[in-house]
Amino acid sequence: MTNFQNAIETYEALTQKIASYHEATGLVAWDMRTGAPKKGIAQRSEVLGTLSEEGFLLQTSDAMKQALTTLLASKNELSEKTRRSVEESKKTYDLSAKIPAEKFRAHTVLCAQAESAWEGAKVSGDFASFQPYLEKIVANTKEFLELWGYEGNPYNTLMDQFEPGITVETVDRVFGQVREAIVPLLEKIKQSPNAPETDFLFRSFPQDKQKAFSLDVLKSMGYDFDAGRLDTAVHPFAIGLNPNDVRVTTKYDEKDFRTAVFGTIHEGGHALYEQNISEDLIGSPLCSAASYGIHESQSLFWENFVGRDTAFWDNHYTQLKTYANEQFDNVSQADFYRAINVAGPSLIRIEADELTYCLHIMVRYEIEKGLFDGTYEVKDLPAIWNDKMEEYLGIRPENDAKGVLQDVHWAGGSFGYFPSYALGYIYAAQFAKSMESDFSLTDIIQKEELGTITSWLTKNVHQHGKMKTPSELVQDITGGPLDAQPLIDYLTAKYTEIYKLD
Repeated sequence: MTNFQNAIETYEALTQKIASYHEATGLVAWDMRTGAPKKGIAQRSEVLGTLSEEGFLLQTSDAMKQALTTLLASKNELSEKTRRSVEESKKTYDLSAKIPAEKFRAHTVLCAQAESAWEGAKVSGDFASFQPYLEKIVANTKEFLELWGYEGNPYNTLMDQFEPGITVETVDRVFGQVREAIVPLLEKIKQSPNAPETDFLFRSFPQDKQKAFSLDVLKSMGYDFDAGRLDTAVHPFAIGLNPNDVRVTTKYDEKDFRTAVFGTIHEGGHALYEQNISEDLIGSPLCSAASYGIHESQSLFWENFVGRDTAFWDNHYTQLKTYANEQFDNVSQADFYRAINVAGPSLIRIEADELTYCLHIMVRYEIEKGLFDGTYEVKDLPAIWNDKMEEYLGIRPENDAKGVLQDVHWAGGSFGYFPSYALGYIYAAQFAKSMESDFSLTDIIQKEELGTITSWLTKNVHQHGKMKTPSELVQDITGGPLDAQPLIDYLTAKYTEIYKLD
């Protein structure tokens, strides 16, 4: 056997084993966030740390280094799939090998413990109890940044791990464009005398009935329940263990059914992506989304461009009424549509309307940049958060549970993740515009042919996994680069109609 053939076999065996460890850690993480006993969290965190460390050691092993060196020296002889896989592994190796294994394990354990501490702090609104964990996580991340290195703003390296190729310069530019369009539109909406009536949204809607409707919606989207399940979590998420095991969670509020219904549609969009990645990629580093932003484009596409479209409720409003205990019996579909699309400042990101959603992301983006360029310190975050919410949205949280503690991401050490949410919204609008070149999205939704949408997204996005970079996907689908204008046009047209603006 030649060195090249031996390197191929070694590499494939290592990546398969790493994928197995990732699946195991994913399952442990899912259990910790969906019902593991509180008393078991400490030991489960240690188990998670051990499993993560084993995968980490494989990623940074001498065997992996030698295999990558040999394969990259002859990469023209590799298939496209293997070449892209090797390049992805090399990127991971270059980052991971710079972090001592014991530091990686300790950080993993810390983050698992911090997530549990965050849950308690969020319930009580006590940032001080969570602050020591966050200070350690930020300190570790700063140490990692020095080991990894960075060009320009240190935050670039963090964002690149979630959105390859993106920089602070690019994000500042596109976020600035969106903000310049949204803020004046929001001001017009605040002054409009045509605000939708919404009182009927906030009546008692039993959790079991919400779940039944949510299950029906997931089925209509094409979510494969033989390859997944729906559970409950404090912070809704979807997790793909492999394309044949992709799990969805949601959160129920009996006084606001939108939390569960639109949360389920959102996470269902994530799940459809994971379920439709080509099975040829299973076991390789390519069996995941092109980026977190592309992943988010799928959830936001389904939640907003489908779930909040009037055509969707042509087919689902009567069905919703059967579950809602007469809540909507005297509400017209037109009034219901306007109500679920009401816009205005709100405190909670995952409950934000389409128009203001990106502003919530910008608050987090600015804070994260400040944490890593030395502008901000962890102890000052509650006040900084509140000030920025007032600056961007004109409202101020009354407590930290509705402010700085509302997201789990920092407890998990996921700095650089938040920009992907707004970038995903921009991608989603670009994809929706391109989809219109093949068929009318509204007509397809009206005909309840949602499978046509899933097939289009699978062909153009899902199946490729990481075979294409985000910029390659956007270029192939739209014929151009990242562009905020389709989102600006969509939001302007929609909310001008809903609020009957001049």
